[in-house]
Amino acid sequence: MDTKTYGQWIKERREELGLTQQQVAGEAIMTRTHIAHIEAGRRVPSDEDARRLDRVLRMQGALILFRPGREEEAVADYFSAVLVLEQQAVQIREFGLAYFPGLLQTERYARAVLGGAFPPLAEERRDKLLVTRLERARLFENPTTPVFWALLDETLLRRPVAGGDVMAEQIRHVVDLAEAERIRAHVLPFAAGRHPLMSSMLALMWFEDQPPLAYSEGGVSGRLHDSPSVVQKWQHRYDRALSDALPLKESLALLRATAREYDHRE
Repeated sequence: MDTKTYGQWIKERREELGLTQQQVAGEAIMTRTHIAHIEAGRRVPSDEDARRLDRVLRMQGALILFRPGREEEAVADYFSAVLVLEQQAVQIREFGLAYFPGLLQTERYARAVLGGAFPPLAEERRDKLLVTRLERARLFENPTTPVFWALLDETLLRRPVAGGDVMAEQIRHVVDLAEAERIRAHVLPFAAGRHPLMSSMLALMWFEDQPPLAYSEGGVSGRLHDSPSVVQKWQHRYDRALSDALPLKESLALLRATAREYDHRE
């Protein structure tokens, strides 16, 4: 996000809350002139500026995450907003098409996925993405929130993106989370034939204090959907695909069997 856009974002949020520049300056322990320069895009806020503004404007970390001048973002640009939103969600439902959803990936599996990027990623960039991906999964440290459902296309089980031991470890990680009743996992088998989610991965999110959102991603682009009618369409597509998936017990049995198959691969 460039400095001017960031400043406009702050101004819009301030006005939405009915605050003057002077009021924000007083609560953030900054000068009104400094606030004005930031909103106009003439100044880049420091880390401390961003933290104070984020607190006063109740942005839940967004002003810190997207502050101009930070080192290269640790996620793709089109995923940045989702990175914040999934930490606020009370319920998440994801569909994995070619890869296990990022929130469920083990370190070795995630490293293999990132290592297959084209054009290849620089080692430093790859390491940053890996750390961010693993940090995202810390939301499962909360034993109840968010409620998480994973709908997994059988394709991601059958096409190995890493060695057999890595694939077996990844699959068992999902089984472990499901057996601990932290998530629900359903496999959408090849036998189900075509389904309405064949073209993209999908994440649906619900919140306590705002309408639900949907995020779809395919290839090298992703889009966050907030239109109620569009979100509802994605929800219906997910429900339609889920209705053809294997029940939980059968899904876990298939996952365990597939992990054993990978155990015997070189």
